[in-house]
Amino acid sequence: MQGGSDIFASMLPLVVLFAIFYFLVIRPQQKQAKAHKEMIEGLKKGDKIITNGGIYAEVVKPEENFIKVKLNDEVTVKISKEYVAKKVDE
Repeated sequence: MQGGSDIFASMLPLVVLFAIFYFLVIRPQQKQAKAHKEMIEGLKKGDKIITNGGIYAEVVKPEENFIKVKLNDEVTVKISKEYVAKKVDE
């Protein structure tokens, strides 16, 4: 019986450390990734976005894997959905 409680006592700090790590690092990162994915899926024509490269653009047409964006009146490009940093709310 003594050996079982020793193992539990030695594992307790590890379990507490993992729980702290989970609630301070892993869980917030998962919530942020989920919110970013929902934002990308919710993009529609006319939305203003900023890319990971810092380019400010307007969504012309969201597609399955790419988003067609307008940089100015003459330039329209396709970017991958992974490179959308955030949606700009004006």
